[in-house]
Amino acid sequence: MPLVMKKLLIIFVGLSIFTLAGCGGTKVSRKDVNETIDLSGAWNDSDSRMVSRAMIDDMLDQRWLRKFTKKKRKPPTVIVGRIRNLSHEHINLNTFVADIERAMVNSGEVEFVASRDERDDIREERKDQDLHASEKTRKAMGQEAGADFMLKGTVNTIIDANKKTQVRFYQVDLNLISMTDNRKVWVGQKKIKKLVEGSNLRY
Repeated sequence: MPLVMKKLLIIFVGLSIFTLAGCGGTKVSRKDVNETIDLSGAWNDSDSRMVSRAMIDDMLDQRWLRKFTKKKRKPPTVIVGRIRNLSHEHINLNTFVADIERAMVNSGEVEFVASRDERDDIREERKDQDLHASEKTRKAMGQEAGADFMLKGTVNTIIDANKKTQVRFYQVDLNLISMTDNRKVWVGQKKIKKLVEGSNLRY
C-alpha cells in the first residue's frame, strides 16, 4: 500500500474513533414533563408548576371571589402585572407567569385579559384593520375589557451554605389588587426549602 494511502487510512481511523468516542459521551432520554427532576438544586420547572398551582388554587378558594361574583353577577376579570425576581439566582419568570395564567384560565372561575405587551400588539392590529379590513370584519377601538384586579408579586431567596452543602429557601408572595380602589383582596405566599449536597451552585 502506498505511503500516502497508509497516512490517509490512519487519519480516517483516528477520526472515526474520535467521533465514536464523542457520541458515546451523550445520552438523551425522554421524560414526562410533569416529572420532578432536580439536578442543580436551583429553581426549576417543577417549582414553577407547583407554586403557581398551589397559589392559584388558594386564591380561587377565598371569600373575595364569592363576594365579587355575588355582587357583580359575573366572574372577575384579572390581569397579571409585574412579578419581580428579588432572588439570588436567575429565574425565568416568563414561564412562571405562563403557569399562573394557564391555571387561572383553566379554572373557569375568572376571566383573563392580555398583558401590556400583548395589548400593544393587538392595538397595532386594530389600527391596521381600520385601514385595510372591511367594515363588517374590522374591530373597533375602545371596546377592550377592563381588568377588575391585578396580580403582582415577588420571588425571594435565602441561602444558607457551608462548603458544598446549601439550604435554598424560596418565598413567593403574590397580591391580588382591586383596580378600583387599590385594596388587596387576596395575599398569597408559598415557600420551598431545598437541601442541596455536593453543590457547585454559586449564591
